[in-house]
Amino acid sequence: MQRFALELLPALAIGLVLGRAWPDLPARLGPPLVRWGVPISLTGLLLRAGLRPDLLITAGLALAGSLAGLLLIRRLPALRRRLPNGSLQLGSISGNTAYWGLPAAVALLPPAAIAHAITYDLIGTLVTWSVGPLLVEGIPASGRALLAALRTSPASVGLVVALALQLTPWNAVLADWLWWPARIVLLVALAMVGMRLGVMLRQGRPRGVAPLGMALLIKLLLFPALMLLAALALGVPGLVRGTVVLQAAAPTAISVLLIAEAAPAGREAHPQAAAALVLSGTLIALVTVPIWGAALAVLDAVLPA
Repeated sequence: MQRFALELLPALAIGLVLGRAWPDLPARLGPPLVRWGVPISLTGLLLRAGLRPDLLITAGLALAGSLAGLLLIRRLPALRRRLPNGSLQLGSISGNTAYWGLPAAVALLPPAAIAHAITYDLIGTLVTWSVGPLLVEGIPASGRALLAALRTSPASVGLVVALALQLTPWNAVLADWLWWPARIVLLVALAMVGMRLGVMLRQGRPRGVAPLGMALLIKLLLFPALMLLAALALGVPGLVRGTVVLQAAAPTAISVLLIAEAAPAGREAHPQAAAALVLSGTLIALVTVPIWGAALAVLDAVLPA
């Protein structure tokens, strides 16, 4: 909990100040950070944590949980009434697993959890960018969209590079060299979240958005609780259990806002609702994520690893 406060909160606060002072800064820093910084960071973290077959368990839980959550929201009339547009529906499940969930996992879980957190992020990115446009924009999902998301995802690039470097005789040395640059990039990425929040606060609260209570309740409490129940029912190791719960508890992904903003004119994408959900969820997650971390620590103390 102390590492969470000392690492995540200052980075968010600094980014918040910078975003309010220079609203164009996130747009300038974002592309190079995504293109170069995040893959370098993920490569270093994966080399340090190691690539193991048990990551398939995390991938399966992430995929099944995300798709099942979206399916329930779309199929249950009561939830559809409370979540009247695609932005809120997608934002109730799609989390900021890279810029928020990964730093939280580094701060709250053992180092071996890093590879699991990156695996969850990879699956979450694919689900968001393949199913997301279908919900938000009404565009049919296609194999081409899925392949494009996989090819351009920073998680995919970092995974491929890490796999290649792990086969070399210098993988241990490279893991040591890339460890601190990887951590620094994560803090910069978290500051980027703060910058975007600062820009949103400067612009003022979006008007005319749908009520956010149900979306926030699902994203920050119910969805991670369902992932916890699934992990307990399947008897997965404690490290996997903690990782999928913390990643599921991450606030709504900024990707949801980007998809809504990129929707063609005339489509009811509701970018205002997406912006309000990202802003509110990130601020509330400052409280809920540490609570989930503490709950997982108690659970690990009474259950086998």
